[in-house]
Amino acid sequence: ELQQKVEESELLKMELQMLETERVRLSLVEEKLMDVLQLLQQLRDLNVSKRALGKILLSTLESCRDPQPGKAHLFEVLDTLHQELTACELLQSQPLEKAQSHQSLSNPLLISC
Repeated sequence: ELQQKVEESELLKMELQMLETERVRLSLVEEKLMDVLQLLQQLRDLNVSKRALGKILLSTLESCRDPQPGKAHLFEVLDTLHQELTACELLQSQPLEKAQSHQSLSNPLLISC
């Protein structure tokens, strides 16, 4: 019976480690998603056309068509979208304080299509 308790304890420790790993992974995905949403908000504030945003999205999806082994596909897509948005010339030419002031006036997660 003692051996059974030890085995159960080890299983619980392993499950706890797996849950912690998953929590960290989800936290990273959440951070990347927030970054992407903030960039989209900034582009919306700059009145970027839906066509331009569509091209960025299609480019992202095209480059992530074949998932890389060992990398979570969701995170890969978010990371690529973040890179595409960051490379947008309009965001690079816009002063940072203007983007932040627009963002503070409205909900940064509210994005109209």
